[in-house]
Amino acid sequence: MKDFNNKNVYITGGSSGIGLAISKELRALGAKVLLISRNADKLEKAKSELENGIRGSEKVGILSLDVSDNQKVKEGLHSAIESFGQPDILINCAGLAIPKHFEDISYEQFEYIMKTNLYGVWNMTHTLIPFIKQRQGHIVNVSSIAGFIGVFGYTDYCASKFAIIGLSEALRSEYSKDGVRVSVLCPPDTDTPAFEKENKTKPAETKAISENAKLMQPSQVAKALIKGMKKEQFLIIPGFDGKLALFAKRAAPSLVHALMQNDIKKASK
Repeated sequence: MKDFNNKNVYITGGSSGIGLAISKELRALGAKVLLISRNADKLEKAKSELENGIRGSEKVGILSLDVSDNQKVKEGLHSAIESFGQPDILINCAGLAIPKHFEDISYEQFEYIMKTNLYGVWNMTHTLIPFIKQRQGHIVNVSSIAGFIGVFGYTDYCASKFAIIGLSEALRSEYSKDGVRVSVLCPPDTDTPAFEKENKTKPAETKAISENAKLMQPSQVAKALIKGMKKEQFLIIPGFDGKLALFAKRAAPSLVHALMQNDIKKASK
């Protein structure tokens, strides 16, 4: 996917944070973006921001939708395809985290996180894959550094993000013959409204671990994604710290664990 001009892009979680930053980058490259999110007011604000930022004929569509609800996704996307057009690119960016100690995470929270982060990816992809296959498009699923490193305080979040990488690897294998590209974006901590919310419940031990990595800006993550998509990379990791974390996890997992446990021990005192 080296040319984004006039491509139809569906972006979940597109009303703020990384999703909105990706929308801005793609729109600047001539893409037509459909922003998908639960909150209709935030969608309207994001649409206005995009249209005022870059003027032109590129379409900006919005769709208020709960991606965790399979039936609503099917109904909502059916209407979207008729009004906006079939997707060339699907970017599954909707997700959230509510970091807590494992024993403080209720089953209801676990279910909520899994349904939003993982089921949302499944619902969107399963509904749109016939069209993406037909157009030999590109699927991007947003995981996290916590999708390949288990992090204190993120047991439910890590479960969902690890699963996204596995799902994406299987999709990549299955649809390669159809010309469909699949990528996984694994950003580190990023300065978004969602990150601010995470800090309200984040245990001290989790904060200590997070302080070891540089906080990235959504625009930096978005630019890294576009670069990776152009190269048809599967695993796209923005920033040096994230790449180093992946290398260390693969080369010396025991060392990564020991370093994290040292931070946890200091924060627990």
